[in-house]
Amino acid sequence: MGSFDFLDEVRRMNGRQLYYQVLNFGMIVSSALMIWKGLMVVTGSESPIVVVLSGSMEPAFHRGDLLLLTNHREEPIRVGEIVVFKIEGRDIPIVHRVLKVHEKENGTVRFLTKGDNNSVDDRGLYAKGQLWLEKKDVVGRAKAFLPYAGIVTILMNDYPKFKYAILAFLGLFVLTHRE
Repeated sequence: MGSFDFLDEVRRMNGRQLYYQVLNFGMIVSSALMIWKGLMVVTGSESPIVVVLSGSMEPAFHRGDLLLLTNHREEPIRVGEIVVFKIEGRDIPIVHRVLKVHEKENGTVRFLTKGDNNSVDDRGLYAKGQLWLEKKDVVGRAKAFLPYAGIVTILMNDYPKFKYAILAFLGLFVLTHRE
């Protein structure tokens, strides 16, 4: 089987078949988006699934573990809980454990986090002048995990050519697979 056999397959399709395959691909993408939005509603988290990108939480979580998150605002933040938070000015969320919690009588809650594998707390990671996190910084709270299920995400981040190869393969598969 030559490397350009898929082109022969596409050429053999008539316009209606090709249009059907493109629509099929669109349905797959839109279904994935609907599932993602549904998970956002059910979990209360803007990002219901995240991949651990560093070793800062070892041995609890390893690089490539997939975390399932919830973020119900009425649940209080507690010491020992694992939260995923975003810092202003940084794109990538951080997965760390709550180290200290300060609750005031007026209802405000502030807390400090730390990676299990780190020697110091996260104040060096927070925005300049920020000493504590607040509930608004939390993207989600770890409720379950799948070990190494996100390793493909790590590979795609570390090796961009791998990402393009996977996407090209999936696109060609969808276009040439007739069922």
